[in-house]
Amino acid sequence: MTNEFSKAMDFRHACKVFDENKKISDEEINFILEAGRKSPSSFGMEAWKFLVITNEELKAKLRPACWNQVQITSCSHLVIVLAGIESVKPESGEVKKRFNRREMPEDKLEFYLGLYASHMEQTLSSDENIYAWTSKQSYIAAGNMMTAAATLEIDSCPIEGFDKNQVEEILGLDRSKFQLSLVLPFGYRTDPQSSQQRLSQEEVIEFIK
Repeated sequence: MTNEFSKAMDFRHACKVFDENKKISDEEINFILEAGRKSPSSFGMEAWKFLVITNEELKAKLRPACWNQVQITSCSHLVIVLAGIESVKPESGEVKKRFNRREMPEDKLEFYLGLYASHMEQTLSSDENIYAWTSKQSYIAAGNMMTAAATLEIDSCPIEGFDKNQVEEILGLDRSKFQLSLVLPFGYRTDPQSSQQRLSQEEVIEFIK
């Protein structure tokens, strides 16, 4: 099992060119998306949404807003990772609903709601601060989706090179509810591709005993 995970991690890289003629099956893309949906999140808020785009006209429209990167149009499935804004505000009712999934007594539920509101007071003070928090959370889901894809030998490329406002306008997003966090294309590499480059363990890992 460890070996299979290591193989997936060695396989994964930021794919620069996808094979436009190879498409991911419905079963495989659902497996990848489930890895994102089931990912952990702070307070269990799951403040994200995944738009899965296969419409070629829409992909072509988005490409100029994403620094004209070829992955946007050559990929099989373009996943737009959104960060939730409204759902993490206590007044939305969603926070209570998500805490309530744990089926706790009312007094305990109120305690956790109060703890959440006080602990998150600064974070929840503006949509800008909320976005900084929830977009960070969304990267946990994105990382899990990329690793899940790699186990199937499906490629990905996390893209931050975009004009956020333009992409959100093209997608017609209600920014009070969701904002763009990451553009994440999936597909199959064309050969050859550059090999994976990483810092050594000695440069990255320090054991404190």
